[in-house]
Amino acid sequence: MFRKYTVQLILVTLGGIITYLAYEELIGLYTLSVLMFMGVNIIMSTSLNLVNGNMGEFSCGHAGFMCVGAYVSSLLGVLLFSKDKIFGPPLLNPDLAIYFFPLVIIAGGIAAAFAGLLVALPSYKTRGDYLAIITIAANYIIISSIENLNVIGGSRGFMGMKKVINAMEDIIYLPWMVIWVFVFTVATVWALRRYTSSTFGKGVAAICQDEVAAEIMSVNTNKIKTITFMLSSGLAGIAGGLFAYIIGYVNPGSFNILKSTEALVMVYLGGMGSLSGAVLSAILFTVLLELLRPLQIIKWVVIPLLLIVLMQFRPEGIMGNRELSDIFPRLKRFYKFK
Repeated sequence: MFRKYTVQLILVTLGGIITYLAYEELIGLYTLSVLMFMGVNIIMSTSLNLVNGNMGEFSCGHAGFMCVGAYVSSLLGVLLFSKDKIFGPPLLNPDLAIYFFPLVIIAGGIAAAFAGLLVALPSYKTRGDYLAIITIAANYIIISSIENLNVIGGSRGFMGMKKVINAMEDIIYLPWMVIWVFVFTVATVWALRRYTSSTFGKGVAAICQDEVAAEIMSVNTNKIKTITFMLSSGLAGIAGGLFAYIIGYVNPGSFNILKSTEALVMVYLGGMGSLSGAVLSAILFTVLLELLRPLQIIKWVVIPLLLIVLMQFRPEGIMGNRELSDIFPRLKRFYKFK
């Protein structure tokens, strides 16, 4: 019984330690920011891996859905809990922000999930390079639409999210963003693990192997594609909402094709179809970005170069299509998915 809940106990302990260190200010703001961006990148990497790795599609515009989640969560949070020059007095008492904040982030994820239909519906009849073009187009459609909405700042961006965080800290002083990033990161990995292990997950794997054969074997490929794309997009939206509240400012230019490329690099670095690989690559990629930050723009020469080297000498990525439990079978004793 104890072994079954070992992973849960480790995660709770790890979360408690990080929260305590942040509360006591034993960790600097820079280190905390890196840890939080690491969580956001894990959500982005694992959610894109569901489509590109597990389902075998080729999505290249994942940052567009992150943008939708970021703006919806930001606007909703400011509208409900913060006094703003545009929206005026908050619709709800700011003291309630501490209870409704996770719902605000989830609302951004739901909006991004419906935006994912821009990709899900065309995917019924297109695959490969053609679907990649559609996803890039969706990314540009989302960004261009927001840039032309002056009521929410347009290309100038939108801010005010820090007031929502301050409202939560005024009630109970805790590092709330550290807590929520950790909670949503763990929940994302858990949900994706459950999904890929479910009946729908088997259908996703069947589509990856051979879509025509899957249809012959009575797999409803259109339904599975829709659900999978919407789940992936929704999780990207959650990552976008967390990203916006960490920074306290959101701009459509932050979610251009370069941001989508970062997600692609993490997926291929970790290994296609490997959830463990997506998590490990997100951690390594975040650390690598910080180490190369002194190089400024040159880092975007070094990182693609590293990816080229990886594709030459280990094209399957760090983990290939394996999980940590495949490499270390004894790990299976400590958790179980039914």
